[in-house]
Amino acid sequence: MAVRSSPLGLTVLALLLYKPLHPYGMQRLIKDWGKDQVVNVGQRTSLYRTIDRLTEGGLIRVRATERDQAYPERTVYEITDEGRATARAWLDEMLATPRRDYPEFPAALSNLLMIAPAEALSALERRAAKVDGLLAEHDRVLARNARENLDRVAGLETEYARAVTAAEHAWLRGVIDDLRSGTLTWTGATP
Repeated sequence: MAVRSSPLGLTVLALLLYKPLHPYGMQRLIKDWGKDQVVNVGQRTSLYRTIDRLTEGGLIRVRATERDQAYPERTVYEITDEGRATARAWLDEMLATPRRDYPEFPAALSNLLMIAPAEALSALERRAAKVDGLLAEHDRVLARNARENLDRVAGLETEYARAVTAAEHAWLRGVIDDLRSGTLTWTGATP
């Protein structure tokens, strides 16, 4: 069974290349290593679904079931040879091939005519404040990485996220300035 690539699937395979883990250990490492900034593990069910898909596809397998009185039974997974090859293929494909994502923000922008310019200005100003916070967080992570003398490769995803966030910040500020000055306006907002 061919397993479709996904950011979380790739991350699980990468973690299991590091060492065999149980799902809670995977989730903890994803958060500890800051990978939760690029893969969604907020809901543990998505991690379990991904593990199930990878297991059914032969990319990972159960290594052991641990029993400890302090914890519920834990299934430890390990990567298979096919999983190693697949992880490398997915990584190569994800690095080399731009994908068209469909995030919420551009969809909302494409429907801006539903509201008045003043409403758009208010919403975009609130977004800009949140983007300012994201930039500050990226800067904190990068500064921490520098203090800890981590290799640059350990924070490339944060560098990328910061660059994209900075571009959004600059674009937002331009649109906000145009809305404030009245150089960007429209009519036809529906009540």
